[in-house]
Amino acid sequence: MNGGERLSLEHGSGGALSRWLTETVIYPFFRGEQYEELADASPFRLDGGGLLTTDTYVVDPPFFPGGDIGRLAVFGTCNDLAVCGATPLALSLGLVLEEGFLLADLRKVLASVRAASDQAGVRIITGDTKVVPAGKGGGIYLNTAGVGRAAPGLSLSPARMRAGDRVLVSAPVGAHGLAVLAARESLPVGSGLVSDCADLHPLCAALAALGPALRCMRDATRGGVAAILNELAGACGLGLNLVERDFPVEGIVAAAAGLLGLNPLEIANEGVLVAVVDGDSAGRALGILHDHPLGAKARDVGGVTAANPGRVLLETSIGGRRWLDMPRGLLLPRIC
Repeated sequence: MNGGERLSLEHGSGGALSRWLTETVIYPFFRGEQYEELADASPFRLDGGGLLTTDTYVVDPPFFPGGDIGRLAVFGTCNDLAVCGATPLALSLGLVLEEGFLLADLRKVLASVRAASDQAGVRIITGDTKVVPAGKGGGIYLNTAGVGRAAPGLSLSPARMRAGDRVLVSAPVGAHGLAVLAARESLPVGSGLVSDCADLHPLCAALAALGPALRCMRDATRGGVAAILNELAGACGLGLNLVERDFPVEGIVAAAAGLLGLNPLEIANEGVLVAVVDGDSAGRALGILHDHPLGAKARDVGGVTAANPGRVLLETSIGGRRWLDMPRGLLLPRIC
């Protein structure tokens, strides 16, 4: 079978072609000490406390400026662990492939998964593959589960937030969602838009040095920072007073969002974290972020207050005030 050929339903039937696909195409990318043989399960040892997460990726198109579905799946899963204070260790990888999907594109995705895993220091140690009829899938979907080792003594939760805490955003917002949308729709405003898809564990591990002064962290994906900020306010029972002009937004993102009538604060990211820290430690936390390339443009965007519990109040760029509510309606579908 050459790289120009396409997958058939027989590749998912459990017979000879299924075995060929698994043994010849997929497994060689991930064979290693922790995945020595194809079996129904892989042995895994975790010393100390652990965290488990799972995620599913249906991004359309599967290849976009700045990344692809494979890179997105690895970093997205690792980021969910990292913002909870864990060191990512191992992942599972489930493939749902549509009949007719190019073998060459599958190899590209698998190579990207392996490269991202190497960068993040994790290993794929088990997986599964299914093939669905043409028209019944989206080309390729990925499902992952991730296991991480919890950092001893680190407790992260919105319940630990207090009035006077500060809210930090690690990087410019809105790039990922717009990059995917522009690639999908071939939008002329998309020239130069690149996804921010990145491994956030180095930033999270560095912030952990703050100890109890680090209240909690979140990965600002679907719904953007607006969704995360509302979730935090609701979970802690306090209010957030934020300043719109202090949110980092790249010029090209602001311009494209303006033309499309979108709010950058509501657009998905894949390389941005929101951290809440004790007010006295905000300067140190920003310094930690600024010392890393992914946090070079981090900003303090506002604070936690006892007023307006459960609500997010935004000082607008023209000096007014408005509620920043949880995003509603169909935002940007299939961006992760």
